[in-house]
Amino acid sequence: MKKGFFARFSKGSGNPSSPAPVLNEHEQRLVTICTRPIQEALDALKTALEGLTAEETENRLDEYGPNELSNRKRLGFWADIFQRIKGPLVVQLLVIALISALIGEIKSAVIVGMMILLSVGLSYILDRRSSRAVDTLGKRVQSRTFALRDGKESEVKISEIVPGDIVLLQSGSIVPADLRIIAAKDFFVSESALTGESMPVEKTSANPGASLHSALDQPNACFYGTSVTSGTARGLVVNTGVRTLFGGISERLNEKGEETSFDRGIRSFTWLMIRFMMVLACAVFFIVGMTKGNWLEAMLFGLSIAVGLTPEMLPMIVTVNLAKGALTLAQKKVIVKRLQSIQNFGAIDILCTDKTGTLTQDRVVLERHVDIIGHASDEVLNYAYINSYFQTGLRNLIDRAVLNHVDLYPEQDCRLVDELPFDFHRRRMSVVVDYEGDHVLICKGAVEEIYACCSSYQIDDEVYPLIDMIRADLFEDVENLNRDGFRVLAIGYREFPRNKTVFTVDDESQLILLGYVAFFDPPKVSATEAIELLSNAGVKVKVLTGDNGLVTEKVCRDVGINVERIITGSDLAQVSGKEFSKTVQESNVFVKLSPSQKEQIVKELRRNGHVVGFMGDGINDAPAMKAADVGISVDSAVDVAKESADIVLLEKSLRVLEEGIMEGRRVFANIIKYIRMGASSNFGNMFSVIGASYLIPFLPMQPVQILTNNLLYDFSQTGIPTDNVDEELVAKPLKWNIDNIKRFMVFIGPVSSIFDYATFALMWFFFRCSAFTNPALTALQKESLAQLFQTGWFVESLLTQTLIVHIIRTRKIPFFGSRASLPMTMTTLAIMAIGAWLPYSPFAKDLGMVPLPAVFWGWIAAFLVTYSLLTHLIKTWFFHRYGDN
Repeated sequence: MKKGFFARFSKGSGNPSSPAPVLNEHEQRLVTICTRPIQEALDALKTALEGLTAEETENRLDEYGPNELSNRKRLGFWADIFQRIKGPLVVQLLVIALISALIGEIKSAVIVGMMILLSVGLSYILDRRSSRAVDTLGKRVQSRTFALRDGKESEVKISEIVPGDIVLLQSGSIVPADLRIIAAKDFFVSESALTGESMPVEKTSANPGASLHSALDQPNACFYGTSVTSGTARGLVVNTGVRTLFGGISERLNEKGEETSFDRGIRSFTWLMIRFMMVLACAVFFIVGMTKGNWLEAMLFGLSIAVGLTPEMLPMIVTVNLAKGALTLAQKKVIVKRLQSIQNFGAIDILCTDKTGTLTQDRVVLERHVDIIGHASDEVLNYAYINSYFQTGLRNLIDRAVLNHVDLYPEQDCRLVDELPFDFHRRRMSVVVDYEGDHVLICKGAVEEIYACCSSYQIDDEVYPLIDMIRADLFEDVENLNRDGFRVLAIGYREFPRNKTVFTVDDESQLILLGYVAFFDPPKVSATEAIELLSNAGVKVKVLTGDNGLVTEKVCRDVGINVERIITGSDLAQVSGKEFSKTVQESNVFVKLSPSQKEQIVKELRRNGHVVGFMGDGINDAPAMKAADVGISVDSAVDVAKESADIVLLEKSLRVLEEGIMEGRRVFANIIKYIRMGASSNFGNMFSVIGASYLIPFLPMQPVQILTNNLLYDFSQTGIPTDNVDEELVAKPLKWNIDNIKRFMVFIGPVSSIFDYATFALMWFFFRCSAFTNPALTALQKESLAQLFQTGWFVESLLTQTLIVHIIRTRKIPFFGSRASLPMTMTTLAIMAIGAWLPYSPFAKDLGMVPLPAVFWGWIAAFLVTYSLLTHLIKTWFFHRYGDN
């Protein structure tokens, strides 16, 4: 979203004389609440500092509705149907059906109508059924927030937040509504989703007075959809849902997502087929009109050809494949939040991932607590415990490991005075406690960052000055622990007089280095197998972490990642341009990264032509997830990470991710099957139709027969989404390649024309349809010969193009080396059986068909075998030369 655009909804032009922006009633309400004292604001919303009661919440939920944006609502039945029929393919069929009805060809109009019903109806039914199932599973990954209900802190769904709620916010939280801050501590919010500003904004509970007119200018206002980067706060909910600033913008914009390469490919293929169809239909119309002299018949034939060449099942095939893929992925513990992301999921060739919980077991254990010379120290453990116990921010695995290691009761001897929450720039956090007569600031964080804040160190009860000469000695034990796979944090402290009660990050200086706590997160047993599977599948894994290099290198080697080169965040900051691109491309382990550096790496990889997936679960991963082709998160991730994700894993495992990627490739492969078949079939039909229209003195196939043929063929393709996919097809990333599809069309398409012309020759010479030109024959006899010819081509055309999908669907020998799924096999066999039965059926007369001689079936069997062999040979040569992509 561009900053300049949203400025029109918020801030003025920057000119002091420019008029105040016009606010809608909801923005005005927020501004009014923010400029009142806290108690007046609470009274205005009929709430209290203890929050709402359960009964009040229920009543307000009925009054204001769920806290959701309107663009998340599902389209109604008629709106959904309209969306599906306004596509160019369906509009084209509707026009043809209307013209057919107007000129009295009711049978043709009915058949075209059935095609529309098949395409739109199946797409609607299967898409709705699949979406409902996925939505049910998706409820497991709904974002939640903490609110005061009945005076108690409760975890509730964001959709259930109502005006008057008191919500609790901390680092990693999504702001659940437009709200007024009533208490805050070092509270910073990222408003980039709303304003485009990348730098976090500090928010306080201070009353700004009445001088600020814009809602975004209020220093005590937070907005729906923004995210907390650091600190803690309590907020009074003012507006929810579409009444929020974000909701109002979404109402006016309803912005569409960026078109993926696959979407562009589908669209370009669709219009290629439409242009192809229009040229051929016009050519056939003029050829038939000039050679046969019946222009009405020529128009009907041209319209029928247009229908036959329209890939009207393409939208249904794409939609059903994606929906089926989402359902299959859900069964594998992969929830698809955005259906279109399945296409990119299968195309991923680089996976960027954090280390913790993905390569490791996400089960941190406190192993050692030592002073700076490596001796076990209870004092280090005690100070680490106090720090973790009293901190009120986002409690991570490290804090939980400290608290689970031993049972201490610091509340008996300590009282929390102040807190300096963790952020990703300082990489440390501090608590200030009243302890043993002093206010003691206890700081815990990355070793380098704590060391930079220290001026002395302690051994036993003695304190010594910290000078650079002994730095190497002090860090020797730390490096040894890191090499053994331990994550090491340093503990420092500083004592202040009790009369000092307000603290800032400037007080994190002149600390005394007390010692280290070492944690171990063992590698996952499944990670080694998953890394190997991803490598075999053509996916390169790059590790992007904020952790240090020694620990990361040890873990990577344990799980089988060949560490080609380790790049630190500081190394990356020193390079730019081509050198930056080369570094990102060649290196596979990046450590000590900031959130912005992760994002830069992902963007650079995409610029280099890669399809990039990013897997993360922390607030520091959200920018990179948004920048990736596919953002991947986990059910246990912080809210902002889950909201940024396209895919949510219910199990944080690369093995699950690998299964998801392979399923994405299967979906893509089945879509490409239909596209390749449709393109080659249409290209071949061009030669057959033009030649037959010019050479044969009557219509080579009646319009109603062409439409029936196409309707039956469409039915035969409904089994494609269920088809099996060869392992070789999904062994590497699959990307959209329109040039490869065009080449396939040019080489495979004319093969069908060879057997069409063979059928023309068979009917014309062997079955004596050439007698049609004998002037001695009666009109009835000529009609019978024409119907015999038309019936023969109808049967041959339907059987060959229905059978050929079994040849095209695999690079292996069809039926033996690779078999289609049972539903696809049954649909194709059923349609071929119906095609063979129709000339002898009660419908034969209405369709202009006559029974075929028994010997005809021997010829057709020979044609089918020869056609299959020739197509397989050309297909094998094609894939050997040009490949699948």
